Amino acid sequence: MNYIKQFFYLSNVVLFIFYLYPGSILGCLIYNDCKIQPQLTRDFLVSSNHVYVFFIISILGLIAFRHKLKNIFIYLICISIILEILHLIIPERGFELSDLFGNIIGVLISFLVFKIIYKGRLQ
Repeated sequence: MNYIKQFFYLSNVVLFIFYLYPGSILGCLIYNDCKIQPQLTRDFLVSSNHVYVFFIISILGLIAFRHKLKNIFIYLICISIILEILHLIIPERGFELSDLFGNIIGVLISFLVFKIIYKGRLQ
C-alpha cells in the first residue's frame, strides 16, 4: 500500500506543476503552442478534463488514506478550490467556474465510487 501513497504524492506534485504553469504544458508538447489546452472530451456544464484529473487524484488519495477519509476528503476539496483560485494571479491562466465545479465534482464522484466499492470493508 505504501507504493500507492508514493504514487499519490507524485501525482500531486505533477498536478501542482501542470496547474500552476503559466500556460498549458500539454499544449506546448502536443500542439507546440502553450496557449492551447488539449481537450479529452467535450465539456458539458463543467470542464470534463478537470473532472477526470480530480477523479483520478482523488481515487488514489482515498485508497492510500482510506483510514483517514475525512482528512483526505478535506484536503482534496481544498486543493481543488485553491488551485483554481490561483489561476486569478497566474499569467496566461484564468479562473473559470466550470473548471472549479469540474474539480469539485471529480472529488465528489470519486468519493461516492469509493464509498460504494469499499462499503463495509473499512470497519
